[in-house]
Amino acid sequence: MGHRITICTSCKHKGSTCRPGYELIERLRKAIAAAGDAVPEDFEISGVACMAGCDRPCTVAYHGSRKATYLFGDIDPDEDIEDLVAFAKQYAYLHDGWCSSVDRPGKLRKTTLARVPASIIALEDSEVMVS
Repeated sequence: MGHRITICTSCKHKGSTCRPGYELIERLRKAIAAAGDAVPEDFEISGVACMAGCDRPCTVAYHGSRKATYLFGDIDPDEDIEDLVAFAKQYAYLHDGWCSSVDRPGKLRKTTLARVPASIIALEDSEVMVS
């Protein structure tokens, strides 16, 4: 099962030209590598130009095959690396990715912007009229 963490590279604090996404990508990659076996699954960590969380920079998303996706905002590369690594550990073990806010580590309890359920493909029987 593939896991991904996507970080917005366009996010910047209002009135600032600093884009902390690039720094966050680098720090998170190092922290997850340093965690070794404590994070039981591989996480691909990459940046994306925009995740529309502009009022709450920096935004970070966790994705997994057949799992709920989480979008977090107000993430600070200097303060929140431990919480992000802790959530990677937790998320790897969640079979459907679902957890309540009280179960999320530290700051991530209060900075969730969205939880999107895993996509479920529903098939319906339908009659198609052909003329």
